[in-house]
Amino acid sequence: MNIVMRLCPRVLMIAVLASGNLVLADDLDTRVATVLKATPLIDGHNDLPWQYHRRVNNHLSQLDLASDLTQIERPTDTDLPRLRRGRVGGLFWSVYIPIEGYGGKPSAVQAVMDQIDLVKRLINHHEDDLELALDASSIRRIHKAGKIASLIGMEGGHSINNSLASLRQLYELGARYMTLTHSKGLLWADSATDTPRHGGLTGFGELVVLEMNRLGMMVDLSHVSVETMRDALRVSRAPVIFSHSSAYAVTQHARNVPDDILALVGKKRGVVMVNYLTSYVSEPMRLYRVALERHQAMLNRDHEPDAAGELMAQWSALHPAPEVTLFDVADHIDHIKAVAGIEAIGLGADFDGMPPGPVGLEDVSTYPALLKELLIRGYSDQDIANIAGENLLRVMTDVEAVAARLRTLETPRDDLLHEIDRMHSAQKTQ
Repeated sequence: MNIVMRLCPRVLMIAVLASGNLVLADDLDTRVATVLKATPLIDGHNDLPWQYHRRVNNHLSQLDLASDLTQIERPTDTDLPRLRRGRVGGLFWSVYIPIEGYGGKPSAVQAVMDQIDLVKRLINHHEDDLELALDASSIRRIHKAGKIASLIGMEGGHSINNSLASLRQLYELGARYMTLTHSKGLLWADSATDTPRHGGLTGFGELVVLEMNRLGMMVDLSHVSVETMRDALRVSRAPVIFSHSSAYAVTQHARNVPDDILALVGKKRGVVMVNYLTSYVSEPMRLYRVALERHQAMLNRDHEPDAAGELMAQWSALHPAPEVTLFDVADHIDHIKAVAGIEAIGLGADFDGMPPGPVGLEDVSTYPALLKELLIRGYSDQDIANIAGENLLRVMTDVEAVAARLRTLETPRDDLLHEIDRMHSAQKTQ
């Protein structure tokens, strides 16, 4: 069955299951709708807040979420009409700030607070459709009321400027996960896409994880190095998440999760929320991007900008990008299921934080298409519920339970980065 036929089951009216049985496309629609009525579909990572920042300086009136944002000059991946069509029940709005310009500076904390304020204003401005969620039970309540549960996730530990006090205050403002690093390493943690300096987490990095456990903030291991993944999984007393990552064995990108880590995540009852970025989910696309960037760098080195641009356009015309589709994303889900189990899978598309997505998964209206593909592959309705939201809700509930216990046993830490890591280094040399 060719790709057009697979992506257009309503046109065909039938789809072929792996077992060889036939199923009406309308039956797939009904099954997905039934699952998503009972279970909120929760996306682990949406970057629309950063689009507000860089496009309109956080002015809500200049980018109306309630309108059709496919019609603007640079369409977004997200708006309320498409969230409704995608049957989205909840999502984490990323309060990302770039490490370039903010890393290691007190202004990082103010910048992330500005983004949290934006998200809260966005929610309040659309109160008939959105509501702030702070825990698993509120997600279910908001979903049952017909609204979209809106959560806050911090992307990058540079947001706390090496301060446990800032971490605590950002939790109080509503942040419910923190990605330990972004694209660059920190003084206390190594990133997947930077030269490692520490071999994972430093002593202070371990304290960050422990304090997140005490607070009830989920530890997010997307973007971190494999060694940081291992250290965090060893140290954390609660399940961890990957808010937007896929499987390294399927696509060998540094941002993806290797099999030994997937197995640990499954064993420790965490969840990997599968990303849609094309070079993360397709090995041919990853290799294409490597070749493109290498050729671009060579042209930039050897030619003036205008000539380099013209030569690059010629190269691109001769070397079209490989097609990436929703089936590539489904392949990652298949692999994670095989290695870590069905209860270790979620969805974290990275809409509005990536180039155009795979064919069939172009924006937030398309989640049901992926779930229908999984049904075609033989996944059960309960499997779909687990992937859509039940797995993440279980992790959140477990994280909240661990925090409730730890808060009776521990007080907030007042440790400082340089004191802890100086002591940690001394212990290593003894």
